[in-house]
Amino acid sequence: MPYLTNLGLLDVIAAAVDIAVVSYVLYRLFVLIRGTRAVQLLKGVIVLLAVSTLSRWLRLYTVNWLLAQAQVALIVALPVVFQPELRRALEQLGRGRLFRSPPPVLGEAEFQRLVGEIIKAVQVLTRNRIGALIVLERETRLGEVLDTGTKLDGLLSSEFLVNIFIPKTPLHDGAVIVRGNRVLAAGCVLPLTENPDLSKELGTRHRAAIGITEQSDALALTVSEETGVISLANAGKLIRHLDERTLQEMLTALWRLRPGPLQPGGRMSG
Repeated sequence: MPYLTNLGLLDVIAAAVDIAVVSYVLYRLFVLIRGTRAVQLLKGVIVLLAVSTLSRWLRLYTVNWLLAQAQVALIVALPVVFQPELRRALEQLGRGRLFRSPPPVLGEAEFQRLVGEIIKAVQVLTRNRIGALIVLERETRLGEVLDTGTKLDGLLSSEFLVNIFIPKTPLHDGAVIVRGNRVLAAGCVLPLTENPDLSKELGTRHRAAIGITEQSDALALTVSEETGVISLANAGKLIRHLDERTLQEMLTALWRLRPGPLQPGGRMSG
């Protein structure tokens, strides 16, 4: 307390600025990892530290020693475990994007327009047996996936989507990434699922749709080139043989929500 009484006005201002800067940096880092697998890893670290403190307080010396060794190993492992998030943070810092505000939430009218445009595109693709893979980004940013394709950043419309997937055009092979009302990239390469229990009739397009939803909270919409069947993947599950009305209902319910189980209305795979 005597130290506080000796602080001058400049010291108080400097301390306030210091606290404000640190708080803002921590907030932006939280926004950066929010919705990624790093959040679950961070929770595990917090639990480990809490159990270690509790074991020390309860004098569980052997348990505390084991946890202390695990913490030493964790210091080495953390840069490896958080490598994707650290790389993305450094990239955004280099581009001056780390401290930008997140994009605004779309209004209800614009959201319904987007769903309608996607449904219209799917109608054309299904009728003409044109294969398609459309990834709808939610909270988890798909920056690494975007880097595998061709950047577009165009306003989403049914005509735009259909033209991308026309056979033998430069961008038809691969996935389209949608963020909000923008088509960010096309021709993107997605990670394939390693689930051994999937049906043998599922091709690469469907396995890629499941794979991206296993590693993020995105939705992945596919149209089969052979049959025109419409499918939607979410949280590592694929629901197939959707009609347009059911697809519209599912997109409306799921696109702006956190990942969860798919709703009934088609045949489930995976």
